[in-house]
Amino acid sequence: MFLNNKYSSLRNTAKIYFNLACALLLLQLMSATTANAVEVLSSQELASHCALLSTEPEGVDGQYCVRYIQGFIDGAIATDARVMLNAENAKKSVSSNETFAERAIRMRMPGSVDRLRAAKLAGFCLGDPVPLREIVDVVVADLAAQQKSALKDEPAMEVVYTSLLNNYPCKQ
Repeated sequence: MFLNNKYSSLRNTAKIYFNLACALLLLQLMSATTANAVEVLSSQELASHCALLSTEPEGVDGQYCVRYIQGFIDGAIATDARVMLNAENAKKSVSSNETFAERAIRMRMPGSVDRLRAAKLAGFCLGDPVPLREIVDVVVADLAAQQKSALKDEPAMEVVYTSLLNNYPCKQ
């Protein structure tokens, strides 16, 4: 009888701890905040970083400005090349007897030729290797001019993209 009481007491204790753990987990899940999307960088904030580029080009703000613009360009070109290749591959019917080598060629990472072809999708073409600092200076000038207009709350990506479209159009 003592043994039965001991085991039933252990079972009751285990049930209590299990219910308590479930309640705590449920409470944590209910109190957890939802994940928000990445906050969009405003052109005003980017302009504040870029304003220090001429005086402190190696400073944190100057490097933030340069790296943002470089990342925008790299991202646009890489994304457009991948989208272009995916669209081309979707158009091709893949036969059931495709070899591994044929599939590897079809699924390859975009090369320099693909990136050049895809650059036109972005709407801007940098052409021959242009020094990054030259592009940054052009974009920063447009960014500073835009801060004097009523559109200063526009997202930074829109201002950078518009600047690249206007200053580096693709030749037809």
